[in-house]
Amino acid sequence: MISTFIRGLSLGGSLIVPIGAQNAFVIRQGLKKRHLFITAMLCATIDALLILLGVFGFGAFIEKYPTLLILAKYLAIAFLIIYGIFSFLAAIKNNYTKSLVANSDNIKKTVLAILAFSLLNPHVYLDTVILLGSIAAQEPLHLQVYFAVGAMSASFIWFFLISYGSSCCARWLMHPRMQKIIDITVAIIMWAIAIKLMF
Repeated sequence: MISTFIRGLSLGGSLIVPIGAQNAFVIRQGLKKRHLFITAMLCATIDALLILLGVFGFGAFIEKYPTLLILAKYLAIAFLIIYGIFSFLAAIKNNYTKSLVANSDNIKKTVLAILAFSLLNPHVYLDTVILLGSIAAQEPLHLQVYFAVGAMSASFIWFFLISYGSSCCARWLMHPRMQKIIDITVAIIMWAIAIKLMF
């Protein structure tokens, strides 16, 4: 149970850590000290709902069509390898924008921005619904809930960490060198998980 939870936690973390539009917005809110709790909670909750859909919805579908499990496994491996390559290339190029997103002081605008960053990004569906769902389907049915809780925990930990953390140490988090370290770490984690799935 603990090992399944850790697998979900590590995979969920490796998918959510790369600096993208959603993370950039959360960091900006932290830098401006605007609606920190709402921002982190809403981002994490949306992620959690998508993870549940992926783990239990896709898992149940795979049970009806077990031959798709093999296909899903190799698609997941390919996706992890490619995702790792992109993260590694981003670290090498070190081309990070200093201008994140416009400031959102109004709570309504903040919520709408979060919904847009979270739900209009096609990668979120690949990560949470397809990738996490296909990997979770390889776990025994009674352990899938622990995998889901692990992946969801990664989302809550990460969003609250960057939201409140960026408000405390903004210069350190926004430094291009730190973003480069994050991308390299993500690439290594992705490739490690892909290798594990192969065997």
